Amino acid sequence: MSEEHGTLIKTPKQLIVVCILALIIPVGIAVLGAQLVTGSKHIDATESKASVLQRIRPVGELVKFDGAPPPAAAVVPVIAAKAKSGEEVFNGACVACHGAGIAGAPKMGDKGLWAPRIAQGVSTLYEHALKGFKAMPAKGGQVALSDEEVKAAVDYQVAKSK
Repeated sequence: MSEEHGTLIKTPKQLIVVCILALIIPVGIAVLGAQLVTGSKHIDATESKASVLQRIRPVGELVKFDGAPPPAAAVVPVIAAKAKSGEEVFNGACVACHGAGIAGAPKMGDKGLWAPRIAQGVSTLYEHALKGFKAMPAKGGQVALSDEEVKAAVDYQVAKSK
């Protein structure tokens, strides 16, 4: 019972067909893969240079200011923001430390801790609040606050702690 080993290709014609397919199929797969990667984006040779530049232009432009005033149309009116009250500033910036007495900050309303500080004078309290003191950062870490807003917060805390 000897089985004869044979090949699937029996004629020269079959050999030629297999050789041609062995070349065409990998090339076809490569072309289809390249088409898949690049997508169906076609470059239009008739597209104008101006339209290409418009499409790829930067979002903004850097303009050098030579000291001459900008044209009137470019001036944007600035609307003054309403100043925050002392209570608003305290609740937004100061309460984090002065509400719980963190890092040695006197708790608001604690007359015993505030009395020696109030005795130093309100100008000293303003200076400490504006420039920072010990662990407290300048303006309570809220650098966007105006000096008047910070002073209002100091006045608010002093009034509540007398």
